[in-house]
Amino acid sequence: MRFTYPAQFINEDNGSISVFFPDLQGCFTGGWGSLEEAFLMAKDALEGHIEVLAEQGETLPKPSKFTDVKIPYEIAGEKVNGGFTMLVAADVENIKKLNKPVKKTLSIPYWLNAAAEKEHINFSRVLQEALKERLAN
Repeated sequence: MRFTYPAQFINEDNGSISVFFPDLQGCFTGGWGSLEEAFLMAKDALEGHIEVLAEQGETLPKPSKFTDVKIPYEIAGEKVNGGFTMLVAADVENIKKLNKPVKKTLSIPYWLNAAAEKEHINFSRVLQEALKERLAN
């Protein structure tokens, strides 16, 4: 399932590009140095925002028509001039697919299993945290 929302891209004085989604309160991001990076960050922010709303059982607001999103516009009560509007698409099925649990069989020593069960440790959570930590390094 894909969703497309208009995003406003603003060239900042410090060389970054800020991105705001006028239809999605709290959905914003930015990139340093290139429009390509800002676009990728915008897609990531939009997909993450949609995923959170879905997990919370909230409905997505209807996207504005591209032609209805005008610049200048206001951010936190301050008029912003310049920049441009671009449509950004989110692939929600891809998000669901990436986060779908996968069953794994593993072996650990008996004593370690007994100690972990005694402490009511969630094996799946510990494995996920350990894998994320290992992959980050």
